[in-house]
Amino acid sequence: MSKRWRIGAVSYLNTRPFILGMEQSGLIEQIDLKKDYPAQIAQALLEDRIDIGLVPVAVIPLLKDPYYISDFCIGAEQEVASVAIFSEVPLDKIEKVYLDHQSRTSVQLARLMMELYWERQVEWIAAEPDYIEKIGGTIAGVIIGDRALVAQQRFPYVYDLAAAWKKYTGLPFVFATWVSNKPIPEEFKKQFDAANAYGLNHLDEVIESIGQEEMIYDLKKYYTQNISYAFTEEKKKGLDLFLKLLARP
Repeated sequence: MSKRWRIGAVSYLNTRPFILGMEQSGLIEQIDLKKDYPAQIAQALLEDRIDIGLVPVAVIPLLKDPYYISDFCIGAEQEVASVAIFSEVPLDKIEKVYLDHQSRTSVQLARLMMELYWERQVEWIAAEPDYIEKIGGTIAGVIIGDRALVAQQRFPYVYDLAAAWKKYTGLPFVFATWVSNKPIPEEFKKQFDAANAYGLNHLDEVIESIGQEEMIYDLKKYYTQNISYAFTEEKKKGLDLFLKLLARP
């Protein structure tokens, strides 16, 4: 009997093409799939509770033996829409920023861009569950995922972190990629990527499968213009640079 791989995927709209691909390709019958927010998937991979995870890239240096096992990722060439600093005042008036607890990568990217690109010093605040309701005045907040898509219409000032990274570095950004904590057989990797590709090649089917209550944004635009799924050489350069900046003393 072949091994049943334990896979962790992020429970956001940006992962739905991958999930649909696993379901429609039949791969779902060969795996145990766990869905959660990014930081929890990262922790599960670190603790070997899953074999493969779509993890925030900031966790990669914490893994003893990380393996990139897919040609796909959650990345952005320009504005990503679902990772940003939201504020009621312009950037130069912001004094404090709440940090979304759901992703290590977005938190670290916000810190880097504030320091290196915008050259601002602010006070960082660990977010409480209801922190979005507390954003106001000179207090801004990093919001990620589906909640950020909703917040696009709510706040007058939105500072997209993928767009800031592109302006600062000239490179695309990778928020999460498929990583394993152990070697994965080539045959399974091929099946896995074929499933991912199926979902990305059937985006209309993905959108149709999403309930009306989750239609919080133009999903066709989100899947084809905001999110960039191919784990290209340029994205790998962007990822390497981000990890080098994180490793600064």
